This record gives sequence, C-alpha cells and structure tokens, in this order.
Amino acid sequence: MKIRFHVLMVILLCGIQAISLAQLPRKIELLFLGHHSEHHPSARYLPLLASALATEGINFTYTENPDDLNPGQLAKYDGVMIYANHEQITPSQEKALLDFVAQGKGFIPVHCASFCFQNSPAYIQLVGGQFMQHDTGTFTAAIIQKDHPAMTGVQEFATWDETYIHTKLSNDRTVLIERIAGDHREPWTWVKQHGKGRVFYTAYGHDERTWNNAGFQQLMKAGILWAVGDNVKAQWAAYRKNMPVLVYTDKDNIPNYEKRDPAPRYQEPLSPEASRQLMQVPPGFELELFAAEPDIINPIAMEWDEKGRLWVIETVDYPNTVRDDKGNGDDRIKICEDTDGDGKADKFTIFADHLNIPTSLTFYNGGVIVSQAPHFLFLKDTDGDGKADLQKVLMSGWGTFDTHAGPSNLKYGMDNYIWGSVGYSGFKGSIAGTNREFSQGLYRFKPDLSVFEVLTGTSNNTWGLGFTENNDVFASTANNTHSVFMGIPDKALKGVEGVRINGSIKIDGHYAMHPVTQHVRQVDVFGGFTAATGHNFYNARQYPEAYWNTAFVCEPTGHLVHLAKIEKDGAGFTEKDGWNLLASADEWVSPVEAKTGPDGAVWVLDWYNFIVQHNPTPTPERGGYTAATGKGNAYENPLRDKTHGRIWRIVSREGQRAMPMQLDKKAPSGLLKALHNDNFFWRITAQRLLVERGKTDVLPALYQLVKAPGTDAAGNNFAALHALWTIEGLAPAAKTPATKAVATAALKHPSPGVRKAAIQILATAAWQETTILRSGILQDPDANTRLAAIVSLTAAAPSAALGRTLYQLSLEEAVIEDAWLSKAVYAAAVHHRQGFMTACLQADPDAGKAPLDKKPAEGRPLFEGTTLATVFANTYRNKPIAGTTKPADNTAAITVHLKVKKNEMKYDRKIFTVEAGKPVEIIFENPDFMQHNLVITQPGALEKVGRTADKLAEHPKGVEMSYVPDMPEVLFATKLVDPQHKVKLRFTAPQKPGDYPFVCTFPGHWSIMNGVMKVIAGK
Repeated sequence: MKIRFHVLMVILLCGIQAISLAQLPRKIELLFLGHHSEHHPSARYLPLLASALATEGINFTYTENPDDLNPGQLAKYDGVMIYANHEQITPSQEKALLDFVAQGKGFIPVHCASFCFQNSPAYIQLVGGQFMQHDTGTFTAAIIQKDHPAMTGVQEFATWDETYIHTKLSNDRTVLIERIAGDHREPWTWVKQHGKGRVFYTAYGHDERTWNNAGFQQLMKAGILWAVGDNVKAQWAAYRKNMPVLVYTDKDNIPNYEKRDPAPRYQEPLSPEASRQLMQVPPGFELELFAAEPDIINPIAMEWDEKGRLWVIETVDYPNTVRDDKGNGDDRIKICEDTDGDGKADKFTIFADHLNIPTSLTFYNGGVIVSQAPHFLFLKDTDGDGKADLQKVLMSGWGTFDTHAGPSNLKYGMDNYIWGSVGYSGFKGSIAGTNREFSQGLYRFKPDLSVFEVLTGTSNNTWGLGFTENNDVFASTANNTHSVFMGIPDKALKGVEGVRINGSIKIDGHYAMHPVTQHVRQVDVFGGFTAATGHNFYNARQYPEAYWNTAFVCEPTGHLVHLAKIEKDGAGFTEKDGWNLLASADEWVSPVEAKTGPDGAVWVLDWYNFIVQHNPTPTPERGGYTAATGKGNAYENPLRDKTHGRIWRIVSREGQRAMPMQLDKKAPSGLLKALHNDNFFWRITAQRLLVERGKTDVLPALYQLVKAPGTDAAGNNFAALHALWTIEGLAPAAKTPATKAVATAALKHPSPGVRKAAIQILATAAWQETTILRSGILQDPDANTRLAAIVSLTAAAPSAALGRTLYQLSLEEAVIEDAWLSKAVYAAAVHHRQGFMTACLQADPDAGKAPLDKKPAEGRPLFEGTTLATVFANTYRNKPIAGTTKPADNTAAITVHLKVKKNEMKYDRKIFTVEAGKPVEIIFENPDFMQHNLVITQPGALEKVGRTADKLAEHPKGVEMSYVPDMPEVLFATKLVDPQHKVKLRFTAPQKPGDYPFVCTFPGHWSIMNGVMKVIAGK
C-alpha cells in the first residue's frame, strides 16, 4: 500500500506540475505563413507588425512553406496567421490546419489570405469567405460591434488599401467592421468559431501604408488576443503586466543618419531580466542568462577549453583607446565557470589583463593564441594558477588604423591550421622572414608559422568565419554580404587569365534582416545587414534536426541573431532566410557572437550597448551633428557604454541536456572516444589534443576509425573524418607512407566528407597522376567532393593525361551547368595547359584563333554564350612568350585625381573638367573605411542611376556587379574599390559637351556622394 501511495503521489504531483506549467505566465506564440511575392511581400510587412507587438509579449515565427501546416509544427503555437497567395493546399495540410483550430487554437487570416488555397472549400469556409475583386482607395471602415472583445481598444482609422469585395460568405460570421461605399456595406472584419477555436479575419493589409498604421496594429493585437482563447490570453495578461516599459529621454550625440523625424531618442538600459522579457527565441526554446555585469563587461569573443570552461575577451578599450606598443590596456581575458551546475557562472578568473583591444582567441598547446593588432600573441599559464605568466609575440603587422577592421575569428581548423579573418585594416609586415601585405579576407597558418596562406579576399569588412561539420568554409562581411562560401583558395587560382574567377562568392539569398523593433540605426544598406558578424554553425544535436548545420549571423544594429539556412547547390551552396534565432525590442541588445557550446546550446555574447556603430563620424549633413574621430577611426561618443555586458544561452526544451565532460591529453582513450561525440566542439577539441600530444601510439586506433565503413542517415562519418585529419596532424602523408596509404584507401569511403578530406590530404603529398585517375575522384557522385578533387589538381605536377581529362570534363553537362565545377576545371587546366590545349585543338584546330565577341558582363555566368574551352584557347593559344610585353599606349590623356574624403562619404572635389572626345584617365583613390566606386552617367541621369543602384542591394549578383546598374545611362565605371586602394579609369570623353554626373553607387551613397564631370568643347 505504501508503494502504491508513493506512486499515486508522484502521479498527482506530475499532474499538478503539468497543470501549473500550462497556466504559467507566458508570451503568445504565432506561426505566420507568408509567401515570396512581389504583390504581397509578407517578409517586408511582418516586421512592421512584429515590432509593434514585441513589447506587448506577442511573438511571430515566419515561414513561407505550407508544409509547416503539420501537427508537430502547429503544436508549438497558439495561433496561425496567414498573409499569402498560395493557391493550393494538400489534404494533409488542410486537415492539420482545421484540426488545429477545432482543438481550440486561433486562426487569423489577413487580407489576401481570403484568396489563398483556392482548391479547398473547407479552408474558404474556415476563413468565412473568399476575395472576389477589388479597387483601391483611402477610406475609414466603420466599427459596428464596438463591444465585442475582439474590438478592445480599437478605433476607426483611415488608410489607403485595396477595397476588397468578398464572395462565398459563410452564415456563421459575426461582422465587426464594415467598409461603407455609398449604399454598399462590405463585411470587412469578422469573427467566427470553428470547433473549440476562433477565427479572426480582416480585409485590411495590402501594403505598408496599412501595416505601419497604428490603428491597424491595434486591431491586429485585439484580434489576436481574442482568437487565441481565454486561457492563453490569461497567461499572456499575467506575463504582460510584468514586462518592462521602455523609457526614452532626450540626449545629444545620437546619430540620425536616416534623417528620421522625430529624431532618435535615448533608451535607458534594462536589467538582464527585464531585457530578457523583450527578447524572442523560437517556440520550444528558452533563453538562460549565464553571466552579466558587473562580472562581464563589453564581451567581444568567446571560446571553451577542454574542460568546458568558457573564456571571454572583455574590451573596454574598444574602439578608440588605442595604446602604443609599450602602453598597458584595460582589456582582459576571463575564465567563467559554473561550479554548482545551476547554469550560471559563479567563478571568474582573470587569465590575462592589461591587454588592448584583443578581438579573438583560440587554444593551442596549453595556451591561447590571441589576435590583438598589431600583434598575434601566445599566452600561457605555466605554473597552474590560472593566470598567464608567459606572453610571446607570434607575428606583427596587423593594421591598427581602424579597430573594427582588424583580425578576428581565430579558430583551430580541421586541417590542424589556425584560421582567421581580417577586415580592411589588413596586414603589412613579415611572417617567418617573408614580407606580406594583404587586405580583407581569410587566412590560415601553422602555429609554428612555418606556413602562412592568404586563402581568399572578401568584398568588405570581414568579421565572420565558420566551418560545416564536413569542413566547408564560410564567411560573412559587415555590409550586405552576410554569407560567403569559399570553394577555391587563392593559390589554386594563381596564373589564371582570360576570366575573372573569384574563389569565394556571396551566397546570401535575401537582403533584409528582420528586427522586432523599428528603433534600428544604420549608416547604409538600410534594412539589410550592415554590421554582420560571425558565421558559426549549429553543429551539435541538442536542437531539432531543422537547425543542424544552420549558421548564425549576428547583426548588432538590428538587435538580432539571424538564422542562415545553408543548402547544397551543386558543388557549392546557397543561403536561405531562416529569420531569427534571437531578436530583441531592447535597443541596447547587440549580439556580436553566437556559437554552439559544449552543452549543445547556442551561446550569445551581448555587447549590450546603445551605441554600436563604429563609423562614419557624424556631420551636420550626415548624422545630424558634428562629432570627432578617435584614434581607432571610430567617432567619439560619450554614450558608448563601458559598464554592461551579457552572455546568454539559447536552450532547446526538446533536447536532452548534455552531461558535463572534460578531456585530457593524458587520457588518449577518452580523446579517441570523443571523436564519436555528436558535438563538433568535442570532436575538434579531441583532435587538437591528440595532435598536440604528438604521440603515434594512437595511430592504429585512428586507422580503424577511418576504415569503418558506416555512415549516418545523411551519409556522414564524422569520427572517420576527424580521425583522418588527426592522422595527418601526427604523421603527415607527405612524410609517412602509412598515412598516404590510409588516405588513398579513404578515397573509396562511403562518406563524401571523408573522401574530400582524403583528397585534401593527398594533395599535399606529391599528388600522383596515376592515383588521381585510378581513384575515380574526378567523377565523384557528390559535387562538392568532386570540386575538391578538381581543385586538388592545381597542386599536382603538370600532366598531359590530366590536361586531357580536364578537357573532357569541360564538355560535361554537369560541369557546364555548375559554376563552381567549371571555375575549378578552368583553374586546373592552367596548371595542365599543354594536355588541355592538345585535346582542345584535336577537337577544333581553329580554337582560339578568332577573338571572343565579348567578355561576360559583371554578374553574368562565367562562360555565357561560349564554352570554357573556347575562352581557354582564346586566352592561352596565342599567349605572348614569357618576358614580352604589349606595346605601350602613348596616347596623351587628361589625368584627373579623385579621392574619397575619409569619414565623410564625399569625393574630394565636386567638379572636374575634360575636353570632348579626348582620352581621360581618372586616378581614383579610396582612403575611407569602406568600399566605394566611381560611376559616370549621362547628363540628368543621377537620380535614376542612383535609385536603380539601391535596388541592386537586394540583387543576388549585386556585389559581383559592383552595384553598377546595367543600363544605357551608365557610361563608365570602376569596380568597387577597397579601403586603402586606388584604381585607374581610362576612357574617351563624350563628344557632346555637357554636365555628366559622377557618383558612388554603393547602396545608399548616391544622394550624397556625387559630383559633375564638365565636358567642354575642344580648343
């Protein structure tokens, strides 16, 4: 009886707990089904409503996929809002939606939702009617049921909208609002029941004129609160009454780049708990605070050691307290530990202090490598007290003229190199006795500096670097390129002529970010990514599968962490908009890094600062007041905060909590076991420790891991992948026959990722023609692995056989249709030129004799209108003998010097004069902090060209086009010119005298950055 009593008590307590959890105060969660449509661009309009309701405790999750209408997905939400033009709904989607509402949930169809799913009479009945026709106009609809709960707080309002007329109206509707036109009274907003659920419909909502209308936003709030039902509303009301009220005051020194009226005001900061209430994470996730001020101030970078302890860089010196080499800074590296297991840090150890604007760290050989321009430092604790007592400068030469454009994102790579990114401050110095100079992009090096390699350049300031679990390389840049894929490193493109091949390209599939507040301050790329930072991946398994290998890109100006869905696209990848992992209505929230932690949660560093932007320095014309530029090339502002900082964990309620663990070099069996861990952090940490351990006694076990044939459902074998790179780290294939044999055998492994690793390893070990051709890797069924195989040929000795093979590959449809494969074949053919040309001329003896009609335009397919072999033959058949040069063009030209005015977004001259029909050479120099170009247009075409250029911000090829519109009004143009670079633009002046505008067409610049080229008649 006692046992039964205890069992009964447990059941009762669990039941009470379940009931209490169901009644806990909470936010309302809505699924918003939109549609990629120009007519009703839902992704543009939802943020307007979401921003209005975020401070009210109403969250939206956006999707454009009707497949999300399924029981498992819908169970996460209190209601579904539809604003879309999907014509068809499947039976399973229809049933899921109908059952969802019938079971007591809310349904909120808006505007065009009444013409959605036209194949479903049941859906039309659920809505209560169907759109039939419309005109347009400005009107005020009349409330006819003021006392209905769904009209709480609603007032009549005027707006421009489409004047819907409906058909197939159901008899179970209660009309709340009518649009009155003469004698006609059109039902405009109504409610109805469906089973236990409620439906709220309104015909309002064609465009932003309505979505941005406060009256419409109040109507939607009232309708949502009614539709989700009384129980959910009660929970929401209990939560809402304790939500913080944002307090705004008038203060100086708030830039108004957007020229808003009224101008932005200062928001007072919130406590961590109050701020948390204004943050949104997806349904099924919780936001947990790990640490905050005063324990953490201005966190900028983080990493975990083999004990699972979090190391954080704090930089109060950023951005303008730049010390000389002998000066001590006020920045620190702090170890944060949770010693009692409650999820919050309770022990803080200062590992290193007196630093000056360190920006990232990575672990190596018992210490940390730290990027702190102008140096990279190695810091180590040699006596076990938890504090660095050894400090060594590894290299120097990193630019310091702009503190937000220096090196960052140091990471231990799967290839056992240290990887990193750098912005336009670049590098100029000596590394291991070799002088180097480069600007923004990605690089890697061996910790002993025996190898340093610049991997790829990027288009603008670069703060993001990330690896997938199969070792694909991605980056993000600050301005309008928040996702970049690197498919071909620079060294593989050496000697390529005839075409412009970029080894890394912009892949982001959308322009806009999606804030949940309208209080967003930006310099340019308005509404898009202008301060994107990070490109780390979710590479654990505590989150639902939909999040696996999704990337996180922080946008501190938007107060959010973006979800970038990376999908395979042939040999490369494309990014799709996954909306947000975190977004806040608190204007201080400024995520600067998001990374998967040892526990499988995503950890977020919140800079928590009202002033995030670095530059340009405000002026009365641009920014609204006069500010000074500091030593770090950031504008001085007393509102830059030095007292706040937060670290958050985003935890999935669906996943199992990972058990705490530690790794130790002295326990190799544990390291080998960790190579199987489902969290990339533990796998790469175990690999690093095995390599640093330096003992080959583990090689037999590693060989067995590589030989293991199994794969998971996605075709991966991560243990084999890491084992292979660990073997290479301990016994390089270039020096070890056994490693070479294991890697060669791995070319046949069932996992594409393992095959790719084997290719990359063998390419460093005198890659042999016979091995390559016999292995079949050039025909690998996985396009991404095939790309690695073709790129690897650039490291092989010149071979006639490989050249002939490459020619045959150039004819394959799969290569022709894949931009990455065709670029790789062309680049590899340069290294095996003789064999390629021989095969090409055997097929077409006249190849390369006739000049190409034209080169592909910027942003167009590389070999559009021709073939790879034709371009190659045209380039290399008649290539001048080495040492010869083209005759100089001695035609006298008018030389014009034009420079960007630093921090002002202006040219240094408004007018210059040239003679009609005469040669002109403009030397255009860019000493500014960001990219600019120079475009000369037809007279009177400035605004047309400028507005067209602004639209290129959303064009997937906009960057490749250098934001230069393809239109007859554009006469001459440079490419985008990087900071600290200059170019020459040579052309013949127009024959017709007149005023020809010149302008920078980077999005948002044209209205300020322009001038006039005066063309005068010849003397």
